[in-house]
Amino acid sequence: MTTVAPYGSWESPITAASLVATGHPVGGGTFVSDDVWWLESRPAEGGRLAVRRHDGDGKPVDVIPAPWNARTRVHEYGGGAWAATDDGVLVFAEFSDQRLYRLDPGTTVPTPLTPADMGMRFAGLSIEGDEVIAIRETHRGSDLERDIVAVPLDGGAADDAGAIRSMVSGSRFLAAPRISPDGEYLAWIAWDHPQMPWDGTELRVGRIERGVVPDYRTLGGGPAESVLQPEWASNDELYAINDSTGWWNLYRYPLGGAPTPLHSLSADIGAPMWGLGMRWFSVLDDGRLLFVSTVGTDSLATLDPSTGAVERVNVPLDTLSLKAVRGSRVLLTCGNARVVSGLREVNLASGTLTDIRLDLDELPPPEFLPDAEAVTSVVVTPDGERDVHSFVYRPRNPDFTAPEGELPPFIAVVHGGPTAHRSPALNLNYAFFTSRGIGVIDVNYGGSSGYGREYRRRLDGQWGVVDVEDTIAAIRGLADAGIADAERLAIRGGSAGGWTVLAALVSSDVFACGVSYYGVADLQALAEDTHDFEARYLDGLVGPLPEAENTYRDRAPNNRVDDLSCPVLLLQGLDDPVVPPAQSEAFRDALVKKGIRHAYIAYEGESHGFRRAETIIHAIQSELSFYGQVLGFETPDTPQLELWIP
Repeated sequence: MTTVAPYGSWESPITAASLVATGHPVGGGTFVSDDVWWLESRPAEGGRLAVRRHDGDGKPVDVIPAPWNARTRVHEYGGGAWAATDDGVLVFAEFSDQRLYRLDPGTTVPTPLTPADMGMRFAGLSIEGDEVIAIRETHRGSDLERDIVAVPLDGGAADDAGAIRSMVSGSRFLAAPRISPDGEYLAWIAWDHPQMPWDGTELRVGRIERGVVPDYRTLGGGPAESVLQPEWASNDELYAINDSTGWWNLYRYPLGGAPTPLHSLSADIGAPMWGLGMRWFSVLDDGRLLFVSTVGTDSLATLDPSTGAVERVNVPLDTLSLKAVRGSRVLLTCGNARVVSGLREVNLASGTLTDIRLDLDELPPPEFLPDAEAVTSVVVTPDGERDVHSFVYRPRNPDFTAPEGELPPFIAVVHGGPTAHRSPALNLNYAFFTSRGIGVIDVNYGGSSGYGREYRRRLDGQWGVVDVEDTIAAIRGLADAGIADAERLAIRGGSAGGWTVLAALVSSDVFACGVSYYGVADLQALAEDTHDFEARYLDGLVGPLPEAENTYRDRAPNNRVDDLSCPVLLLQGLDDPVVPPAQSEAFRDALVKKGIRHAYIAYEGESHGFRRAETIIHAIQSELSFYGQVLGFETPDTPQLELWIP
């Protein structure tokens, strides 16, 4: 028998504690001989990243025990923080001191490979013979340098920084170092300010002479051409991804000739390179290329480079990320709206799909999980119309129904980046809300990836305009269709998504309230204070300084609080180097001055993205209480958030 109760007040088995009680997001995976090792976030252990494997009984166990934390701060977003050999030697970057460590089989105490207190960080690790090849980022006060280095695997550099061999530098940013099969050449990706790696990169290659690369040549790319992930096809030829046609597609790059496309797909084989160590294709033993492509959702396929023939691999999931290949065995992190994400193995020969390690140990009852509905909205502007792609998650709870005639409140979720992408996923944060009668729409506003370069470039010079217009159009479409209550629309987002939240609140009256997780509020302060990787990102999103100073000032939500009339919840990590706490604190002060109901919650020990179990629980409980107080429904079994009221 179902209970009639207002939307938002439904009781749910998906509690705030259950979001982390059995949750442990799984990242990269690799083959170690016949075994599989993976990276796993441990919220109950302070959010550390643990390298794990299965023991003899099939139970997951740590390769590196607590409190060791395999996480690098290169570019602040890290990536490629560990690598392992087939005989079980693990190399990883330890988060606390950013040194590289080695852990041998049968031991529990890692030994350092790089010196302490030298301002060095390492990422994009691979093990080549008796060396670790890595991107090194060196901080000396306000000076910063990056190069590709070789670190002795025997520990000789632990007390001697001079034992680390710098192979090549020559640009502000480097990624994806690849040594040719014969050891003669090094290939890599490079770019400089003000480019971001999805704007324009170069594919470079140089001969290795006495362990270093004294000279190089550029095989492809440029200021308006993004090249990603070089892989050697032979000693004199590379494969790589290139978006010169408007879609990231696969190309052949001979060392002595012009690049040629392997196939033309209206889909992205590639994505914004926020982290190092990312890959979207692998070369199979038979010479075919296995790749993941994206147009809204993901698919897996093979490409024969000799004929251009593409054959889809049947994986019945919507969100796929390629991790490793060994023969016919493929490791993917994958899932969809009703299937929990995690690391799975696909056997290309048999077609079987096997769970390795899922993000959740226990799933909520499936009847409490929402479906994902792909929707397309239309934005009408003086310059014409444009489509906006989103995924809608409607309220779902078999034990409750709403009073007749009532429409549910809805939350517009704005992803970060802003150059990022959302696809259907079993997201317990969303289910936490939908099982209580609150709908969610996940918006891939203009500027999002996964729909080609033209869609991604819609945000050029228009951050705070196009993203706001698209998000408003998406959620207004739900209200116009009678799916959402037009008077109870909320917006939430983190980082760049938090910027869109605040920008939407000060430029429209569509939303009844908004929640900003470590969001940007002051563009000029961000340009001055943020970390190096994104230090010139705003040149493309808004405009270069000082020429665009007026635009920075006019768009900043901090300067437009007089146009705001609804409550705001601000959540911020105090150790955030990407969007410093001063951003949220300045907006809070402006809210106080204007006399607007709000709450500001700061979390010690949290950085850009909350990782600790207690933080995650407190933040989402606070968010639910906030919605209940503003949108007018009870939130049973949820601590009451205290709002500042003038």
